[in-house]
Amino acid sequence: MRGADAIAGYLGFPRRTVYHAVSKGRLPHFRLGETLCARKSTLTNWIAEQERRAA
Repeated sequence: MRGADAIAGYLGFPRRTVYHAVSKGRLPHFRLGETLCARKSTLTNWIAEQERRAA
């Protein structure tokens, strides 16, 4: 996915939350130039890990 809007839409977060999580190093991502990007599979695995830790 390319852009904070796409990532936010997939996660169901506000765009601002995506930027905040990235700045704190809490959200897996990479950049293409200045564009924030993430793979859906990586985010899905990240969500599963967050759920495991919470249990």
